[in-house]
Amino acid sequence: MRAALIVLTGTVIALTGCSGGATEQPRADSTAPVIAPGRPGENAKTLSPGEAATAVPLPTANAADITYMQNMILHHRQALDMAILAPTRAVSTKLKGLAARIQDTQGPEIQFMTTWLQEQGQKAPEHHAEHDSMPGMASPEQMAALKASTGAAFDTLFLELMIKHHLGAITMSEQVLKGGSHIRVEELANDIGVTQAAEIRRMQEMQSKTG
Repeated sequence: MRAALIVLTGTVIALTGCSGGATEQPRADSTAPVIAPGRPGENAKTLSPGEAATAVPLPTANAADITYMQNMILHHRQALDMAILAPTRAVSTKLKGLAARIQDTQGPEIQFMTTWLQEQGQKAPEHHAEHDSMPGMASPEQMAALKASTGAAFDTLFLELMIKHHLGAITMSEQVLKGGSHIRVEELANDIGVTQAAEIRRMQEMQSKTG
């Protein structure tokens, strides 16, 4: 995945004409230099028009992109299933706030991923699709235990399961950043990695105070 390209200088417009004759329409000259921003820590590069034509990121997705988006929808759905339990079962106000943030963040991300898949001619997974092989997913038994717990016991189990869940999402995002090809997928994977790493730190702080 390569960064977007930026044309820095204006194109040169060539106009020709003569008295009494037809005037040609303006045309853009193809000699404008193009700057390709480097990744963090790397310098930008100046490309010729010919080089720029082959350096522009393709808007197509590969199998890694599709699999990531489909799997992450399932991954997010379970996080929401866990988060919606917090208002009536958790005792910690901070944990309830974190759960609300997870819903506010991951709900729209599910919608974005669903729309993106539709644009690629793909379908979002069914709500009860198989997902046991994904990193960080809670087992049916763990989900049942979470639903059955309340108070401090709920808080402890929620933090344990959600930290593991977030770590799994980060692993999935790291994998698609290596094998994917679509810029929108790259952007989402980076956002998920940053957001969930920050939430893991908050949950670990909560654990340290309740442990």
